[in-house]
Amino acid sequence: MNTHDGFWNWVIEHEAELFEFDPKRVIERENLFDRLATELHKVHRDLAFEFGPRGPRREFVISAAGIKEAFPAVIGLAHAAPGLERRQFTAFRPRRTPINVVEIEGKRIDPRDVQFSLVDNGKVAGLYLFIPGYRDGDVDLKQIGYLLLDGALGEYDVETRLGLIKMLSPDTRTEENRSPLPDLPTLFDQLVTRLEGRLGSPS
Repeated sequence: MNTHDGFWNWVIEHEAELFEFDPKRVIERENLFDRLATELHKVHRDLAFEFGPRGPRREFVISAAGIKEAFPAVIGLAHAAPGLERRQFTAFRPRRTPINVVEIEGKRIDPRDVQFSLVDNGKVAGLYLFIPGYRDGDVDLKQIGYLLLDGALGEYDVETRLGLIKMLSPDTRTEENRSPLPDLPTLFDQLVTRLEGRLGSPS
């Protein structure tokens, strides 16, 4: 049995628990998630997961946690996913509309309070992200920043279509125009379309 089959067999065996868990029952939820993470890390040590809200179908996201080297493992595992009536399996964190509020270690950031500037070097899109309260070395806010970007653009595009990503305090002086984070998907897609068209044009 390969690691993909072993993981999905475990998921099928525990599907009722994974579908019906109550977020308010913290100890039971964390125990379940610890067991799931252990099985997932047998496939690749950097893989992570997320669950959508409970409904007729509950989304199960397989993520590379922003680590590009783990992308093939995400793709391979998602490709081997079984068909389950109540489950939607998604490879990589998808774009979310609206972008979710993110909280880590008591630090809570609303995407409506975050601004960005896109940077165009003629080859690849870059981005400055202005996060309230951000200071160099703040690991929690940096992680929040990446999760907000995943929510805005999707994990795959963040890792494959963005070059420079720089997180800054809002009081940092820069020359580029700033826009609220919810505007990022539209402006990013427009810039990438221009860049890819420019790079694909004959010289």
